[in-house]
Amino acid sequence: MSLTKRIVGLVALALVPALAIQGYNEYALRSARTDAVRGEAMRAARGVAADLAQFGRGTRQVLGILSEVPEIRDKDTPSCTAYLKTLLGKVPGAFFFGVADADGSIVCNTLGSPRGAYSLGDREYFRDAMRTGGFAVGRLVTGRITGIPTVQFAQAVPGTAGRPEGVVVASIDLAYLAEQQARVGLPPDATLTVADRHGTIMIRVPDHGDWVGKPIPADLWSTWSANRGKVTDLPGLRGNLRITGIAPATPDDLDSVTVAVGLLPETAFADIDAATRRGVVLIGLGALLALVAALLAGRAFIRRPVRRLLQAASAWRMGDLGARTGISGSSEFGQLGEAFDAMAVALLKHEGELRAEISRSHVLQERQTMMLHELNHRVRNTLATVQSLARQAHRSDGTGGRLEGRIISLSKSHDLLSRDDWTGAPLRTVLENELAPFRDDRHDRFRLDGPDMELPPRYVLALGMTLHELTTNAAKYGALSVGTGRVDIAWRITTGESGSRRLSMEWRESGGPAIVEPFRRGYGTRLIQGGVGHELGGTVRLDFDAAGLHCILDVPLDEQDRFTSFHQAKVPFPGTRPSANGR
Repeated sequence: MSLTKRIVGLVALALVPALAIQGYNEYALRSARTDAVRGEAMRAARGVAADLAQFGRGTRQVLGILSEVPEIRDKDTPSCTAYLKTLLGKVPGAFFFGVADADGSIVCNTLGSPRGAYSLGDREYFRDAMRTGGFAVGRLVTGRITGIPTVQFAQAVPGTAGRPEGVVVASIDLAYLAEQQARVGLPPDATLTVADRHGTIMIRVPDHGDWVGKPIPADLWSTWSANRGKVTDLPGLRGNLRITGIAPATPDDLDSVTVAVGLLPETAFADIDAATRRGVVLIGLGALLALVAALLAGRAFIRRPVRRLLQAASAWRMGDLGARTGISGSSEFGQLGEAFDAMAVALLKHEGELRAEISRSHVLQERQTMMLHELNHRVRNTLATVQSLARQAHRSDGTGGRLEGRIISLSKSHDLLSRDDWTGAPLRTVLENELAPFRDDRHDRFRLDGPDMELPPRYVLALGMTLHELTTNAAKYGALSVGTGRVDIAWRITTGESGSRRLSMEWRESGGPAIVEPFRRGYGTRLIQGGVGHELGGTVRLDFDAAGLHCILDVPLDEQDRFTSFHQAKVPFPGTRPSANGR
């Protein structure tokens, strides 16, 4: 099963370049098609806007000519009506013509209405033409007489003293304009919407009759107004998303109507989607064929040799080094089988030597353990001998008590190191080892505060002797000499700018008798400063405060071990008696 998964993984890995190429082609084609479709939408919108502008210019020219015709300027109703009727069918898109007086009352029209039958004075286009004395375009309205949705074009009839004497009007058939635009060859499934400046639909392709005269929804009209001259993705009037090009017409021709052409993404990308589906199907079939071929070839050329290799390896694991793979030849598995068989021969040959070497290692290990126990035994005997000599010195000159305590402290530190074969000891354990003789079961006279850390052997010996001197002096002269005294020990690890670590330890006594600074250093003081300074390369500061001794130790932690023990350090042995307070 594992081999099958690997073969499937290899086939999938081999398909990655094909999938990457397919994805890149898909991205490139869609990007190019998107640009093309957006350009096509804008070109179509601008083309419709240009056609409408041209239509507007033509109608304007016709009305300008009509405003100069004598039959219209004379305002004789019969002759004016007869002349206007001759225009029907000759001006494309115009299905009604009329002439109104300066007060808006109708003079004549192509319907033959009597003079004064109705008034155009309330129409916006009439007022605009009379005010400007020129051309005006109205908004979409429903004709009073025809009942047809239309847009009126109006041209003022010039009069005397620069004031117009009336207006000639043409009503435009919007269905005619919609039919004309449907014939110009819009893209497949495209929609065309033309709206006046108030957002009312003038032309709609397709379904012009269902939409003409209806207002565009306020939010959609606001978006159209903000994106004139741009192409954007917008929902159409029926809610389906379209790539919409929005182009305004020339203001002088159709009074800033808005033209929007929307293209369906599904239609625009139909051929690319079909090609993508074909590509995915072909890649899937190719992957399936490749997988079947790989599985069949793997079973014949990979699984059988691997099974034989595994059987031989299993026999070797059980101790049968005489088993062989039986695979040979110039192929990779043949070379691998020959190499495995050669390895088994070599293992069988050296098995005896390995067993003998293991036996010798066990003997050496036992001998090393015996020598370590012997060394510990001899060191203990040596320390016992030194202790005996110290007692004799005490009896002879009275100074051996301190020497004996120091030797005992050294012995305790030695015991700590011997527990872990002289690899080191925790700092807190060293402290508790030296403070143990002075602890009281009723109340604790010591406070230890600091992180747990492992000390190398020479640090254990040097700091152990230093703590012994501080504890002994505190018991004899300082805080531990009375029942109310306390000792606070705090330490921390600091890191310098170069990354080197240092141990900073503070010893503070309180609650004991008042002390004074000795007039000269005693042996204990020199032992403390000598051990920390010479052995560990650190510094010691002793403050003989009246409230209690305050000692600060600062030693580097990253120096390499100099393989010296504390009793080998060159600390000068005093030749005089201890000074006052014995410190």
